[in-house]
Amino acid sequence: MMGWGLLMLSLHVLSFLVSGVTSGHTSSYVRTEFPSTDIPLESEWFAIPKGYNAPQQVHITQGDYDGKAVIVSWVTPEEPGPAEVFYGKDKQYDQKAEGTTTNYTFYDYKSGYIHHCLVNGLEYNTKYYYKIGSGDSAREFWFETPPAIDPDASYTFGIIGDLGQTFNSLSTLQHYEKTGGQTVLFVGDLSYADRYEHNDGILWDSWGRLVERSTAYQPWIWNAGNHEIEYRPDLGETSTFKPYLHRYMTPYLASKSSSPMWYAVRRASAHIIVLSSYSPFVKYTPQWLWLKNEFKRVDREKTPWLIVLMHSPMYNSNEAHYMEGESMRAAFEKWFVKYKVDLVFAGHVHAYERSYRISNVNYNITSGNRYPVPNKSAPVYITVGDGGNQEGLASRFYDPQPDYSAFREASYGHSVLQLKNRTHAVYQWNRNDDGNNVPAETVVFHNQYWTSSTRRRRLKKNHFHLENLEDLISLF
Repeated sequence: MMGWGLLMLSLHVLSFLVSGVTSGHTSSYVRTEFPSTDIPLESEWFAIPKGYNAPQQVHITQGDYDGKAVIVSWVTPEEPGPAEVFYGKDKQYDQKAEGTTTNYTFYDYKSGYIHHCLVNGLEYNTKYYYKIGSGDSAREFWFETPPAIDPDASYTFGIIGDLGQTFNSLSTLQHYEKTGGQTVLFVGDLSYADRYEHNDGILWDSWGRLVERSTAYQPWIWNAGNHEIEYRPDLGETSTFKPYLHRYMTPYLASKSSSPMWYAVRRASAHIIVLSSYSPFVKYTPQWLWLKNEFKRVDREKTPWLIVLMHSPMYNSNEAHYMEGESMRAAFEKWFVKYKVDLVFAGHVHAYERSYRISNVNYNITSGNRYPVPNKSAPVYITVGDGGNQEGLASRFYDPQPDYSAFREASYGHSVLQLKNRTHAVYQWNRNDDGNNVPAETVVFHNQYWTSSTRRRRLKKNHFHLENLEDLISLF
């Protein structure tokens, strides 16, 4: 007889085996503690590392297309110092990579010296140790590379958005660290420095020190949000994304992108596409042309899980930022359906919401269905803009809940996506329940590519066959 946890998982599996859309649910949970105020800058959570010119704000991201490289980034506050990374499979650090150093000014703020170093030629499924800085101020960290690209490579992603640097933000980080997540998919809005007078760059520094507890040890796949734009002509700052682009590198050239704002990586069994909600994306623009070509590069036989990241959600039933993603939906949704994207993660709205598999591709301004309809080829759209920032929660959802919305709740939290194999993934949204980590929703997703009847028959013949629900559950 199944235990309670197994029974609950079975119900979730069954819910996604049935076709069509059922009624959605709006959670009645109301958060009561932890006000949305930033942690004081003198807090221990923002502590500056000991030693003269010690590296700080250390973070890594994937450095190539297929997961055999990382970009290591850090800041030295007093002087440039060496832009070198010593690394190896043990703490002998028998290899060295050299990087570049930059800095910037924003109005009356001058950044420290920002270092970026590509460490490539790594082996899959390997733990590497690395050291940066010099003398007594040197600091040591480690990271693990992903498994080789393979359709059945299991891997766990965390999904975080709109984080900020409040006590709620810290709670999100602490909870995520306990999940076993191996890489974070970050959907935009990092430091919220633009909420301070003159877009105070000191808040970029404090945020980098706050998140270092995670970013120094595992890749965060970066995406920019509206709070990274920082267009301030009144301050003489007329370029966009200036602090973000100086501080956070992306491997955009590896995916033939012309801009670090949009790019793609492959990791384990996933092909991840990062889009920029605040860069031109209409027809014939560089981002549009790149995405058109990138979808053609996707090989679902090797990376069956196709995941898209953006900041502004295409489907959102919250009053906050309502319909702001509509123009990108009109530009890209037909491709999402054509190529059977599995999941689209977005932030921006400070609440949680998951959709059914729906699309509105038949609508135009003169004819066609005006409402989203069930579509088995469409992705599930998930909004996770609930990391914990100072702007507070978006608690006002439209009533009644639209048919396309499966579950929604105005709470802080994060998500975890466990890719089990080429056919199934377990997804969980974790609520920061007044400081405690509470799993609020668990769903089993079927892979869009391998759910076709032809491919199921091929998988049954050549790989394995799920005889019944018990066999499916045994995969987890």
